[in-house]
Amino acid sequence: MTSREEMGSWLEGSAPSTGGTHRGARLGLPPDGPGSLARLGRRVAALAIDWVACLAISAAFFPAAGGSGFFLSKGDPMVTLGIFALENVLLVGTVGNTLGHRILGLHVRRVVVPPAADAPTGPPHLWAALLRTVMLCLVVPAVVWDGDGRGLHDRVAGTAIVRR
Repeated sequence: MTSREEMGSWLEGSAPSTGGTHRGARLGLPPDGPGSLARLGRRVAALAIDWVACLAISAAFFPAAGGSGFFLSKGDPMVTLGIFALENVLLVGTVGNTLGHRILGLHVRRVVVPPAADAPTGPPHLWAALLRTVMLCLVVPAVVWDGDGRGLHDRVAGTAIVRR
């Protein structure tokens, strides 16, 4: 009979492929505490906070024609997506976190595989933030994860969402 450890779990993802026994070991990140990879729950909650804030701005300043009903549903959907993208590019590219990340104690930082002692660890520059945001807005790259739990958008941009 096969054990659960041998089969893995589709909910938890696969084990890190090389270089360590915990998520983020390949990236040189600690297993827990500040600087460790953020868990899915916190990342989704931060995304929800950011999206609600963008919905509120869109509804208040850019109401869709004939919009009625709940306040947050009155904004133009494309404007909401544009506000979300602008928030991500500007805030992640300069300070390393969005409003939702900040509230939940998360930070987007640059990572290098394999880890190097002289590798930059601050917030990503604007071009990496732009690339990350475009892929995040496409949704699919954000829900395709590697063995460490990073989304494809973070992997391509060379970033990771870590705990502050």
